[in-house]
This record gives sequence, structure tokens and C-alpha cells, in this order.
Amino acid sequence: MPLTAGHNLQLLHGGAEFFPSLVAAIDGAEQEVWLETYIFYFDASGERVAAALERAALRGVVVYLVVDGIGTPVVPVEWVQRFGQAGVRWHQFSPLGRWGLLVPVVWRRMHRKLCVVDREVAFCGGINILDDYVDPSYGALESPRFDFAVRVTGPLVAVAHQTMALFWGRLQITRQLEHLKFDDAHETWKNPDLHPASPQPARIVRGGVNAALVLRDNVRNRNRIERAYLKAIADARHDVLIANAYFLPGGKLRRALIHAARRGVRVRLLLQGRYEYFMQYHGARPVFGVLLAAGVEIHEYSAGFLHAKVAVVDDRWATVGSSNLDPLSFLLAREANVVVEDPTFANALRISLLAAIQTQGVQLEPKAYAARPWHQRFLDRLAFGVMRLALFLTGRSY
Repeated sequence: MPLTAGHNLQLLHGGAEFFPSLVAAIDGAEQEVWLETYIFYFDASGERVAAALERAALRGVVVYLVVDGIGTPVVPVEWVQRFGQAGVRWHQFSPLGRWGLLVPVVWRRMHRKLCVVDREVAFCGGINILDDYVDPSYGALESPRFDFAVRVTGPLVAVAHQTMALFWGRLQITRQLEHLKFDDAHETWKNPDLHPASPQPARIVRGGVNAALVLRDNVRNRNRIERAYLKAIADARHDVLIANAYFLPGGKLRRALIHAARRGVRVRLLLQGRYEYFMQYHGARPVFGVLLAAGVEIHEYSAGFLHAKVAVVDDRWATVGSSNLDPLSFLLAREANVVVEDPTFANALRISLLAAIQTQGVQLEPKAYAARPWHQRFLDRLAFGVMRLALFLTGRSY
């Protein structure tokens, strides 16, 4: 995975930093805005973004919006009407339909959080269009959600734009074919802006930060994000620091973490400490024991919900994105991470993670973990087994 120079990056911590930057970019758009998100929740923060998209469309900017059909099951009628009147072009990816989660094919999700404005600036990270203090399932939160995004200019913006345009084109073609509009589908495919053979050329810029956009999909990029993690961990000399919301690594990643710890690298994981979903909470715990035994430090974030998907290796390599380290992210979901090689950027992220570990993390002790009650171990094994069965039904192994 080659990284290119010429990037300018800004680390954005939480919605308090992300939303003002995103809205400002949309308000400054002159030509087009592309936005993809798993959750678009129309709370105060969501309506700020929605209103910015509406304003952009009303002044003639072409606005494309894709939301996921599970993450965003319902768009309020008011906003359906406002988007329609303003000319916002939006699509809901793979809604559940009549049979819901009983059909394994619909388990594939659009989990990316990407935005490109005027082909000049991009945003990528783990932050949904959702207020830090609001959860659709749990209501108001006492503490903000712990998450990150990155604002970037440079060559990878062209890659992000091409990726989003191609995805939009394929969604439109699918919809047109479903309605037997074969001529329209053919015309859409011929559009050069939506065709993979016609990417926008990346501008070559000397200097700046080395970075790349790393994608995960079900066609050409099945393993790129996992491979990026594996290479960084294999090359680590003294420190691996990972914060991840839904952590259930497969065999390759588990072995990479264990080998790193055994050769003297300090491996620290900051993971979700609060119970959120049965599968994610209990399914991950059967792998904790072998990691703890190898010397991996596991810290559970206790202040609120951890939603970050970030890592820092040796104060030089960093990643910020949407991909959790679990089967859904690595095998079924469309994901996007920015990978960076830059000491300044890596150090800024490292400082935030270490502060969270030191002030809001609870370290798991190997002996206490091994002595947890039998009923908890039963639930852990049950969740782990159900997860593996679900993956078997999709035709995947993990």
C-alpha cells in the first residue's frame, strides 16, 4: 500500500471539533459535496449538517448523500421533503426490507464515514452524523462519545472522490435496473465521472505528510485495512497503541499482537468498557485471555462509549478511520481509513489515547480476568459461537 506525499492533515477529536469543520467546508463548497455515513441521526448536530447540505444544494452545489439502511433506518419526513425541495440527491444503502436480518446478504453494510468537498478537501474517520451526547438506543449520554476523524487535503482526496463517485454510480445503476430502466443504466455507466477507468488525476505535491486512503469492500479491496494493521504491527519496534470500539481480531491479527508483545514491544489496547451490544461485548472476551497471557495490556474505557477506530505504532505510523477490528468490519462492511506516516500527527493522536488510558481506562488484570464468574464465561463463549455461526452462514471464515 504506497503512501504519497503532499498531504496536510488535521486530527479532529470528537464531534465538538468535527462538526464545525465539516459544516464550514460544506458552507464553502462551490461545486459539489459528497457525503457517506453509517448513521445520520437528526438530532441537533445532525440537523446542523443537514441544513448545511440543504444550503449548498439551494445555491447550486451538487450534493450527494449516502446513508446506511441499518444505521439510518428512517429519515424524518420533514427532511425528506426539504432535501427534495433543495435538490439534495440522497440514497439509503441496503435497507433491511421484509425479511430483515434473516437474509445474510443484507448483513453487508456501508460503514464508511467519508466526505469530499469540491475535490479539494476530504474528511475520514469514525464519527457518524450523530451528537456526541446522544445515542439512538440509549438516549442522552452523561459523557461524550470518544471518537476521531481527520480533515485532509492532498492527493488522497482524488482517491476518495473517485471511490464515492463510483459507489454512487453503482447504486444508481442498481436502482435503474430494478425499475427496468436499462437505457438510463447504460447512460449512467458511460458517465466519465462515475467510471473507474476515468479517475481524476492526483496532483503531485512535494513535501507535506505521507498518507493514503485505505479502503475495504467486497470486490477489489477485501483485506487492505487488515493488511495495513498487520504490516505496521510486524514492523513495530517498541510501541503499539490501538483504540477500537468493537474488537474481535481474527487469527492473523491476534498472532501479530502476541508476537509483538513477546519480542518486547509494548502493546496496549483501549477497548469498549461499557456494555452496549451483547454480541460485541461478550463475543470479544474469549480472545482476551491469550492476549493477556502474552503480555498485551488491555484497558477498558469507562467514562462513556468508546467509538474510535485508531492506532499509533512507534510514534510514526497512525491510522484513523471507520474500521473496527472485528469480523463485520473486515469481512462484510465497506470501510475507509486514512493511514499516515508522520511523527507530529502520530504524536498528537498518541497523546489523546494515553490521556484516555490514564484518566478514563481500567486495566484488566490477567488473574482477575481468568477468575471471572462462570456465567460470564458462558455468555462470552455463547456470543463467540453465535458470531462464528453467523459468519459461516455468510460463507466467510474468520
